[in-house]
Amino acid sequence: MTKRYQNSWSGRFVSALLPFVILILAWALLHATGLVNPALMPSPQQVLQTFWYRLTEANLVVDMWMSVQRVVLGLLLGMLAAVPVGFLIGWYRPVRRFIDPLVNFFRALPPIALIPLVIVYLGIGEMAKIVILFYAAFFSAVIVMYEGMIQISPVYIRVARTLGATDMEIFLKVMLPMTVPHMLTALRVALGVSWATLVAAELVAAQQGLGSMIQNASAFFDLRTIYLGIISIGVLALLMDVILRRLSDHFVSWQEKVGN
Repeated sequence: MTKRYQNSWSGRFVSALLPFVILILAWALLHATGLVNPALMPSPQQVLQTFWYRLTEANLVVDMWMSVQRVVLGLLLGMLAAVPVGFLIGWYRPVRRFIDPLVNFFRALPPIALIPLVIVYLGIGEMAKIVILFYAAFFSAVIVMYEGMIQISPVYIRVARTLGATDMEIFLKVMLPMTVPHMLTALRVALGVSWATLVAAELVAAQQGLGSMIQNASAFFDLRTIYLGIISIGVLALLMDVILRRLSDHFVSWQEKVGN
């Protein structure tokens, strides 16, 4: 009965919600005990009041929408570039040897370090913010893509060649289907990195967006709004990740997984 409940929709929902309930209770308890100066840690109730105020009387919805737009656009552009580059690096070993050090070099550079150059070359408009998010998404996704490709067992390729398949047929009918799980994993990784880079991207003279809201609040030491902005980014990122996870389960339902 217990296992059946855990596998039900309500059971999964409760299991997913429980850690957050515990976290909020711990947060409220920490605030109530005074172990942390209450002036430095607002209570959950205070943050909830700030949420309601910004939702009804300020522009929280607009800030959320602008941030989601930027993240999605940067993510999609990054993936559109990362998938073919990942295939190229994974399929051709000489190309991998040549490009791999370059990819790892740029992947190690934090996007925030590039902001001065982005401003110089692209100005302070929306394009600059999208480019920063594109940069973050591309280099995180391309690593996952080609690492996934080179781990595919060569047995499948040898069998296909034995059966008379051409390189194009091997690519389309063997490699492409087997890299779908890696594409979806790369998409999820790039999504997380994009949200983590959002605040840096919105340093570029953004007037709207969650990152901009956090930066403006920090100038006035408005901790309630800072907490709200951080929680909003986490919630939106989690919701988008859940959607991607459901899509992944649908498209790679044939893949065996460890655990129940």
